[in-house]
This record gives sequence, structure tokens and C-alpha cells, in this order.
Amino acid sequence: MQAVILAAGQGTRMRPLTEQTPKPMLPVADRPLVAHVADAAVDAGASELIVVVGYEADAVRSYFGDAYRGVEVTFAVQQSQEGTADAVRAAREYIDGPFAVLNGDNLYDTAAVAELFEEGPALSTYEVADPSNYGVVSVTDGVVTGIVEKPADPPTDLANTGAYAFPAAATAWLDVPESERGEYEITDVVARMIEEYEVTPVSVSRWLDVGRPWELLAANEWKVSELDRRIGGDVSDDADLRGDVVVEDGATVEPGVVVEGPALIRSGAHLGPNAYVRGATVLGEDTHVGNGVEIKNSVVMGGSAVPHLSYVGDSVLGRDVNFGAGTKVANLRHDGEAVRMTVKGDRVSTGRRKFGVVAGDEVKTAINTSLDAGVVLSGGARTTPGENVTRDR
Repeated sequence: MQAVILAAGQGTRMRPLTEQTPKPMLPVADRPLVAHVADAAVDAGASELIVVVGYEADAVRSYFGDAYRGVEVTFAVQQSQEGTADAVRAAREYIDGPFAVLNGDNLYDTAAVAELFEEGPALSTYEVADPSNYGVVSVTDGVVTGIVEKPADPPTDLANTGAYAFPAAATAWLDVPESERGEYEITDVVARMIEEYEVTPVSVSRWLDVGRPWELLAANEWKVSELDRRIGGDVSDDADLRGDVVVEDGATVEPGVVVEGPALIRSGAHLGPNAYVRGATVLGEDTHVGNGVEIKNSVVMGGSAVPHLSYVGDSVLGRDVNFGAGTKVANLRHDGEAVRMTVKGDRVSTGRRKFGVVAGDEVKTAINTSLDAGVVLSGGARTTPGENVTRDR
């Protein structure tokens, strides 16, 4: 079965991390986010990957090339960014027979994707506590009977995970009318499939929609926990690596370093003397963590540095960030409530009791900077010595 992977979104809810890095190429453990979706499709038996790209086309093309893990890759370009049905329309000329559609920014368990392919026509569902934030699926006697986008009064607790197996006839249904949101929705195509076919619901045991920075952190927690211990690079005999720690070839770990797995230290990364890294942390390529620095449950992207006597917890740092000596990140509210963060101008709950900061590419903090929980630093932002940053900038 051909698998269409939707990877053309602009990632506006993930800003500032997507100001320079396309959302599909954000790092999740040892590969880009979209690669995990491709892995699930390949492992499930996809005969071809049709990757729908947009503004990020060059980066995604460069990563996949003409084939991925022995499976042919074809690229389709979505020109207008007018919704998910519009994205699949961009791939229509390459579709030949039954096909699957997977969101390029969702993580799925492979077994469910394999079942989806086998059971098609089918769609996958995931039971959630609050379905009002999702498309919601209704099921009767083992057959899908309805699908609705973000209802005020959800009929079930089954979220639509954006994974579908369509019959070949569905390519003719893609010219759907514009929705109330001004987009062309794949759920309208799904509704047509429900009318014309017996559609099987496939329950996903684990699923994550990676749309906002704290969800990128959760995605890394998931995928780093699946890595098996592997120690390469130049690791001092006096370093203490505990549990499932991966140190890639080309990384350096100095004396006195303690790393508690799961953790991933990528090629070119340098851990200076007495650094303390706690799971689940990803230190990207060519990063530097210096003397007396503690990093906990964070993603530090390529080229960034936390060189001296700093604490970074439950945070996401973009590329080429530099934290000045003594920079401290707060990651816990004193009232015990979930940390809130600004997304597209709205202050929303992360749902996480512990969450630190999000720093865009090339942020630089001065010495002894303090950063409050939930603060967002836009790309290129600067602080002054001793500053306490309580608001986004």
C-alpha cells in the first residue's frame, strides 16, 4: 500500500522553533520528526512513500532522497496550504490504488499502522480524557459511523489520530467544499468513505500529536526511552553513564560527568568536567555542556552551548543558542499548577507540572540570567547580566 505522509504544515504553533527549521525536521531522538512517521509506514509494509511537502521541501527532500530504507520516495508539493484534503490532492497524480494517509507530525505505534493497512478501509482512534480538542470518531458494533471536528459536546472519547486507509475510489472524492474554517478537510473525505464503505476502527495503543513545543519534549521522552545503551566516542574512564545512555561516535565525555539514562549524546557533542545530564535528555550534534552544568529532561539542538554553572530543566533550546554562565531555568510553579505558555498569541496550559523555557535559534543569555517557567525567547533574543525574565520576548 502507498503511504501519503502530510509534511507541508508551517508549524506556527511550534514557533519560535520553526522560524528557521521546518517542523517535519525538528529533532526527535536521533532523527527528524517526520522520519519516525516514515519508519512506522515502512515497518507496516508500505510499498511507496509519497511525502507532501511545502515551504520546507528542500530540507525534507535532502533527508529522504529517492528511497528510504529501501522503499521508493516520491515528493508532492502542496502550493496553497489550504488544508489536509488539499495536501492529499497534491499527491493524487502519484496514487495508484488503495492508499494510506498519515500526519507527518504525529507519532504512532507501528503495530497500529500495520493493522490499519491490513484492515482498510479504516481509520485509527485513540481514547483521550478530553476529546473536545480533537476530531471525534463514533463507532457502533465495530464499524465507524461518524466523524466530527472538535465538537462542543463530543459524542465519544475516541480522538481521530489522522491516520487513514482509503480505497482507490477516494482519489475522486478529494475535491471537497471549503469548510467553515476556510480549508479543505480530509475529514470530509473520510465522511464520504463512511457513507460508501464499512470502515474499520483501529485502536492505537500509543499516539502523540506533536504540534506545540511541550509536545516535542514529550515526543523526545517517548523515543529516547526506546534507545538501547550504546557507548561510542571519547568517554573518560572517570565518567559515570547509568542506564540506557547512547553516546554517538565523535562525542566527548570528560571526567566527572554523570549521565542518567535514557539520554542521547549526539556526534560532536562535548560534555565538560562534572556536568550532570538527567533523562530524558537529547544533546544535539556539536552541542557543548560545560563544567558544573545540570541538564534535565531537555532537548538541546545542534550547535547550542550551556557552558558554565547553569541549570536547564524540561526545556527546548533551538539551534546555536548560548546560555551565559549562571543562567538558571525555573521549571516548576510554586502553586503546583500546570505551567502555561503562549501559543499564537494565546496563553494556554501545557498540561505539565514541570516545564521550563523554549528558546528559539541563536538566543543568547547574559551571565546570571534567571528564566521563569513557561517563558518563550524568540530567535535571536538577548538578555542582560543578572536579568530575571518573567515574560516572553
